[in-house]
Formats: sequence, C-alpha cells, structure tokens
Amino acid sequence: MVSKIPFTRTVSALAIAVGLLASTGTALFAQSLPGLVIFSGVDRDNILGYRLDFEGVPRRRDRYRLRISGTKLPTAVSQLTITYPENYDGSFDTEDIELRVEGQEVPVSEVRWSEEIREVSIYPVDSIPANSRVEVVMSNVRNPRRAGMYYFNALILPTGDIPLRRYVGTWIIGIGDTN
Repeated sequence: MVSKIPFTRTVSALAIAVGLLASTGTALFAQSLPGLVIFSGVDRDNILGYRLDFEGVPRRRDRYRLRISGTKLPTAVSQLTITYPENYDGSFDTEDIELRVEGQEVPVSEVRWSEEIREVSIYPVDSIPANSRVEVVMSNVRNPRRAGMYYFNALILPTGDIPLRRYVGTWIIGIGDTN
C-alpha cells in the first residue's frame, strides 16, 4: 500500500526549502554592492555600491571597497570625506587606505581620521577628474562589535572657488548576519 503525504505537509516542506535557498543567495549577494534595501530612509538614487572582502564579521579585520559611480561626480574633486554613524565602534588604518580612479590607484597626499567627528578625509595629490568612477579601498579595518546596518556618507569637495562639501550618496554597510 502506498502511503500518502498530506498536501499541507508537502507545501510546508517546499516553502521551507525555497526559503532556505533564497536566504543563502541573499546572504551572498548582500555582501556585494548595495544588496536588497527596502526601508532604508535613503533614496534609491543615493545608495552607493560597496563590497566587504572578508564577509563583515563583527570584531574582525576587513577590507571595505566603497564605490562611487562617475555620474555622481559632475565636477572635479579635491577632497573625499566619508562620515560614519555614532554607533559604529570599528577602527580604520589611515596608512592602508587607497584611492582608485577608473580602476587605477592614484597618489594620496594625506588621509585624516577624526574619531571625534566620525569622518575620514582623503586628499588626492591631483584632483579627481569630473565623471570619474572612484573606489576607496580601506584595508585593515576593524569591524564594529555589534552586527547591524551602518550608514557611511560620501561627501566631496569640488575644485573651484567655493569650498563647500557636497553629499553624493550613502553606503549602507551590513556587518554580521543582517538578513
């Protein structure tokens, strides 16, 4: 005699299997670019892409690759500043921060990290040309102690007469199991 499995049990097992497969794919995808962000409070046009090379494990060392598309930089840039939230208790190694423009590393005259006002400022030797794709590579970063979503903002100082920083976007960085 053939045993019959009730329809509801089959559907439940199938739903669990699909959920597990979807969450695994989401976990891998979430560590690259912005991932799926539904209720962030940041306009979709202002979300910037990023990648964490070592999976964003709390309290561990990591490498952040923070990207800004060329469309976000309509003018040449003399300074790039990254601000981060008060609850981010990680640390940065200013000696291990690179600036890449259109995929090529460019010389940096100085990197300043101000813990008091929670910002890292990067000064390229030569201005970054307008409409250039930029990547900030922050190596030897100590991730914060707690898992969570951390909003890092990108501000630029355009070259020219008026020295006013301009917001260009936000990296919503997921540390730990944020799914």
